[in-house]
Amino acid sequence: MRIACFLALVIAAAGCHTASAADDWQGRAKAYQRALIREARLELGLNAPIPLFAGQIHQESLWRPDARSAYANGLTQFTPETEAWIKTVFPQELGVGNAFNPQWAIRALVKYDHWLYQHIKAANDCERWAMTLSAYNGGLGWLQRDQRLTAQRGGNPAYWWGSVERYSRRAKWAIKENRGYPRAIIYAHQPHYLGWGGVRVCAPLS
Repeated sequence: MRIACFLALVIAAAGCHTASAADDWQGRAKAYQRALIREARLELGLNAPIPLFAGQIHQESLWRPDARSAYANGLTQFTPETEAWIKTVFPQELGVGNAFNPQWAIRALVKYDHWLYQHIKAANDCERWAMTLSAYNGGLGWLQRDQRLTAQRGGNPAYWWGSVERYSRRAKWAIKENRGYPRAIIYAHQPHYLGWGGVRVCAPLS
């Protein structure tokens, strides 16, 4: 019961796209399963964190390729600014397409996550992927500022959980959303996709 209540709070804090009883998000996820597995393995090999990526798409759009929010679009909710930027970083792989194209969106999410992961230093993979998700949600610059603030306050910038996640000068609403984002994906959504192969990020909550 304690874990269930915790996860409910996590999802609410992260602003998850919730589904009604009649919503067939499982069917939509199945339709894109092969594409996600292929892109994840092409980018990160057989040990790619496929359940994490799937959980992230679950969080962003509940697998709706036509999803729209105030600032972002598509299956993986890229903002127009990030879409334009990532096309300059990966012109051959992402130069053609847009956020409403599911294949482009899946490839862009995997490549952007990996790019962020490569630019983040952390104590271990669990901490590093949590920071990667924070950076996807709020920007790498904000994560780096939070790490510096953590060090200034006596925390350890190599650890997200219980350290970097505690320190930020962002607006209160942004802190709530950003800190809920990794928790919802890793602990609430990732478990739905463990059968898709790849590695699980972070041990389950006890």
